[in-house]
Amino acid sequence: MTEVFLRYLQYEKRYSPHTLTSYKNDLEQLSTFMAEQYPDTPVEEANHAILRDWIISLSDKGLNENSINRKLVTVRSFFKFLLKRGEIRKNPAARLTNLKAKKRLPHFVRESDLKPLLEENQFEEEGFAGLRDRLVMEMLYGTGMRLSELINLDEKSIDFSGGQVKVLGKRNKERIIPLPHSLIELIKFYLSSKNETFKGNAACYLIVTNKGEKSYPMMINRIVKKYLRASSVDKKSPHILRHTYATHLLEKGADLNAVKDLLGHQSLAATQVYTHNSLGKLKKVFDQAHPKS
Repeated sequence: MTEVFLRYLQYEKRYSPHTLTSYKNDLEQLSTFMAEQYPDTPVEEANHAILRDWIISLSDKGLNENSINRKLVTVRSFFKFLLKRGEIRKNPAARLTNLKAKKRLPHFVRESDLKPLLEENQFEEEGFAGLRDRLVMEMLYGTGMRLSELINLDEKSIDFSGGQVKVLGKRNKERIIPLPHSLIELIKFYLSSKNETFKGNAACYLIVTNKGEKSYPMMINRIVKKYLRASSVDKKSPHILRHTYATHLLEKGADLNAVKDLLGHQSLAATQVYTHNSLGKLKKVFDQAHPKS
């Protein structure tokens, strides 16, 4: 039934390939656990006690609370699907509760650190590749889009006259993100260089490899890590630039709901985590300026 469930997620719920892989891995881990500990019980017949034992085993292996809670989402969804199809009479995952996770504030690059990293001379010596790398950094920071969204972004998604870009996010939901004027000019210059370099034979995707082919996650990660090496952040990844985009917007007074829409978040709670960083800066300003501080 797991394959039927995954097809349901793919074709009816239209989950992304990344999410499907996560769900598949979670169910395979549960299946492996049950094959070892409860060899006579199929996954579809797992009860509440078995699922609870699995959660305990994950915790014993050192898996953090957030990762376990994500796996619980998979399990709840799977057994809810079985119940809906009439394959089971009672949902064994219904009474499973999330583990209390420690709140982790998202890391971000300080504005004072980021400006030198995005200076044009950092990228000039490498020709087309350097221009492409600069665009990668500017797009991630200038739009807050996800890694997968940038990789799958094609040239036609850029609306130069409107100064915006159409992004296909999670669950195939589209959103519009405004582009700064400087970024629009950079994209135009990049596309001209791309066309000249590959004589019009490159892939239609905005970001391409040195051979004109579609980019891939490891490549983008490598670019970001290279140019963030001088920053003070411990984790140097494309997602850090997304965090930075959101944090800087809120620090400049952007509306929380607007930032939620720009990031493509489903709920406001996912966006509110960035307010902690912004409030920290506001408190510092208050301490320095308020006569009663």
